[in-house]
Amino acid sequence: MLHSAMSSGVCPVSRLKQTLYDKYEPVLKQALTASVEYLQGMEERPVRPDGAAVAGVEALRGPLPELPESPEVVLEELDRLGSPATVAKNSGRYFGFVNGGCLPAAMGAAWMVSAWDQNASFRVQSPTAAVLEETALEWTRELLGLPAGTGGALVTGATMANFSALAAARHHLYERLGWDVEASGLMGAPELRVVTGEEAHPAVTKALGLLGLGRTRVLRAPVDEQGRIRADALPPLDERTILCLQAGNVNTGAFDPAAEILPVARKAGAWVHVDGAFGLWAAASPRYRHLTEGFEQADSWATDGHKWPNSGYDCGIALVREAQALRAAMSIDAPYLVMDGRREPADYTPEFSRRARGVELWAALRQLGRQGMAELVERTSAHARRFAEALRAAGFEILNDVVINQVLVSFGSAEKTLETVARIQEDGTCWCGSTVWQGRTAMRISVSSWVTTAEDVECSVKAMIQAARKGGPRWGA
Repeated sequence: MLHSAMSSGVCPVSRLKQTLYDKYEPVLKQALTASVEYLQGMEERPVRPDGAAVAGVEALRGPLPELPESPEVVLEELDRLGSPATVAKNSGRYFGFVNGGCLPAAMGAAWMVSAWDQNASFRVQSPTAAVLEETALEWTRELLGLPAGTGGALVTGATMANFSALAAARHHLYERLGWDVEASGLMGAPELRVVTGEEAHPAVTKALGLLGLGRTRVLRAPVDEQGRIRADALPPLDERTILCLQAGNVNTGAFDPAAEILPVARKAGAWVHVDGAFGLWAAASPRYRHLTEGFEQADSWATDGHKWPNSGYDCGIALVREAQALRAAMSIDAPYLVMDGRREPADYTPEFSRRARGVELWAALRQLGRQGMAELVERTSAHARRFAEALRAAGFEILNDVVINQVLVSFGSAEKTLETVARIQEDGTCWCGSTVWQGRTAMRISVSSWVTTAEDVECSVKAMIQAARKGGPRWGA
């Protein structure tokens, strides 16, 4: 063993020196036991943590101790006080936000990523992270049906994915106008126009604000009763315009009519960006692929791996047809950086130091494969339809056309609906949140977790109906 280490250029460890494994082994075994017990108890606990658990986590506050503590004590305290106060997202009955579960392969990969402790910025720092990131991005491009040669970046979530893609749009349009926006900034720059729908997600608005394009200067196109941009009501587009479309409205799941809009936008010379945090994954399903028709003609796209692919947090994905535009907006250079001409992840992302989140996305997609990804989209969308059918049959109003995994339910007045949502959350059988949709207060059901079963749906429907009728026992009673 010593000869092997020396011949491979690895400095041998003295027998008198404690190995890294010896230092990590006790706490990693402790973490494994705590994690397994946490997952084993998932089905027996309410989805929302109870008041005592939430109050208990406050004990983790306080001044930073003067003296070091053993990792075993730190982890025990974290598990004892922190675990009970978490939301049971992996229970299969969490329908509040569009939050997927975490696939086993992705969870295991996350452990490996922490053990590897890789900085995924440059290939020289982690060849493994660079290869898996490139592979995961290419698999994503293929699943979404986007053009060959599309470039991409892995970031924290849809906000940063929109930011990155829109930074590429900003670069491209200004380069066309002869303005170096990265060097000269926006002061004195020619004016650009941004068009979104009235139902654009706040993540897009925030990204535009961060880019200096403004949150309130956006032109908002009218939408229909499902939140889709009306193709017949678009403002004029030109070569100075960024048009933001939506694939999967966060409330209704609706898709803008890309097949109608894209030819017009491309003829005008506008850059078309697609916010498709979860909806773009419909392209992976033969049954739902028609919903994404036309979006492949856009110039950039933003989506999430921690939603439908269930890769775990965090994982946003920015994709740009002209990879060079993304690189020009994001690249960095310094004398100490060693590069060999191949793709360097940091040249495509806002971050410099960054977690190797591509490993987890690679693992999730590798576990699912093409058929598994399609099945996940179709099964969770079927669960959403079942929610709509059962609640409508019980006499409640479904406010949207259930096209994929989103359901909006009204239990009557705004006050009645909010009271029902509060009772559902307090009961703990499942968790849903409230929203306001075109002036109507509603409960929003989002189904995107691989864990959710038909049984989860049926017991959740029962709890919802009981809450709406002011009946039903509390969780565990």
